[in-house]
Amino acid sequence: MSGLTDLTIAGARAGLDSGDFSARELAQAHIDAMAQHKALNAFITETPERALADADASDARRAKGESAGPMDGVPIAMKDLFCTEGVRSTAGSHILEPFVPPYESTVSGKLKAGGSVMLGKANLDEFAMGSANITSYFGPVTNPWVAGGGDNRQRVPGGSSGGSAAAVAARIAIAATGTDTGGSIRQPASFCGIVGLKPTYGRCSRWGIVAFASSLDQAGPMTRTVEDAATMLQVMAGHDPKDSTSAPYDTPNFAEKLRAGVKGLKIGVPKEYRVDGMPAEIDRIWHQGADWLRAQGADVVEISLPHTKYALPTYYIIAPAEASSNLARYDGVRYGLRVPGKDLKEMYENTRAEGFGAEVKRRIMIGTYVLSAGYYDAYYLKAQKVRSLILRDFTQAFEQVDAILTPTAPSAAFALGEKQDDPVQMYLNDVFTVPASMAGLPAISVPGGLSDEGLPLGLHLIGKPFDEVTLVQVAQALEEAAGFSARPAGY
Repeated sequence: MSGLTDLTIAGARAGLDSGDFSARELAQAHIDAMAQHKALNAFITETPERALADADASDARRAKGESAGPMDGVPIAMKDLFCTEGVRSTAGSHILEPFVPPYESTVSGKLKAGGSVMLGKANLDEFAMGSANITSYFGPVTNPWVAGGGDNRQRVPGGSSGGSAAAVAARIAIAATGTDTGGSIRQPASFCGIVGLKPTYGRCSRWGIVAFASSLDQAGPMTRTVEDAATMLQVMAGHDPKDSTSAPYDTPNFAEKLRAGVKGLKIGVPKEYRVDGMPAEIDRIWHQGADWLRAQGADVVEISLPHTKYALPTYYIIAPAEASSNLARYDGVRYGLRVPGKDLKEMYENTRAEGFGAEVKRRIMIGTYVLSAGYYDAYYLKAQKVRSLILRDFTQAFEQVDAILTPTAPSAAFALGEKQDDPVQMYLNDVFTVPASMAGLPAISVPGGLSDEGLPLGLHLIGKPFDEVTLVQVAQALEEAAGFSARPAGY
């Protein structure tokens, strides 16, 4: 049936409930779209048989007058960082290429219990380490958007959740899960013209998600509307006793004030986010976002987050340090790839040398260095102190404002291979998203418009801890003002 792949979660739910189409028809339409757009390389493992079985179960529930919830029958992509019972889970790495977990991550389990239909495991940067989705062992993902003006170069979808973002933008999944360590939901959402929501650290369980940096990793939804993001987060969130970092809070109704407007709210604009060399179009869309909120009755004020300039270097000390510890478990002994050697030590060396890609090795080496004797105090301990100052900046700012508005990324999507040989330039893509991650705050990217080349640009909102209700309220106001309806040609 034509048009089924254009539906939002809200539209799919309405059509399923009214009997306009079945969950099987909805799933099949997306399976057909996946086959048509394989060139995007958005998926590592496709699960069409499971999707159809899930869809049939959803139809059976509806026939009995039952429903598992607002995601029942909705086809989604699952980032291949979430362990899924009986389905290969690779983290985009050769070292986990053969791994089929005997258990289900909490978040994917919640979505499964909520009736969602899993189309497959979405491609990602290896172990979520990257800003362009070019470090995956299974090849890069292509952004469905193409620039205008005769520039036909393929663009990156952002990372690490680039496969999820590309799938949602290309209409081969209605929604997708992502994970965000320093911007890996929000930056690809900006590059692909969709909505990406990083909840407060601890809002969604990390249990069963392959770890990158344990004090930063957080799961979240990637959708085409703010309403859909709130709906999906409602299913994903909740306290999990299996995760010691899971917050013991009840899950609020995230859509409760979705259309309450922003009149009377105070929105902060941090002066430190005006970085040197920022393209004029990024500054322009940022000013436009502030004007949209002001026109709807918000009070937009300048604020200061003085330690912002230290956030990125601090992140690239803490995250690799945690990664070097987390990835020590991949040694060829218990699961995943094993490359034989003449003794145990050589087997370790051979397995890790062949199993990890260049970016993962780089971050392990950085992390091992900053944790080593003689450098721990100079780097890692100092970075933790700076992290506390970054959090303090936000805490003081939120005594004055209800939310903070910034750009999502310092540019639109760049061409494949453009920054591949310069890791520092690649790391700078996270300059606007990392501070919220360092502070554990909720944040969301909403499409704000198009660049001069016709590529999506995102607006970024940061909220108070565990105040996703206000965050999506402000995001909804931005979305309505922007009226973003552009889509990649041919999708």
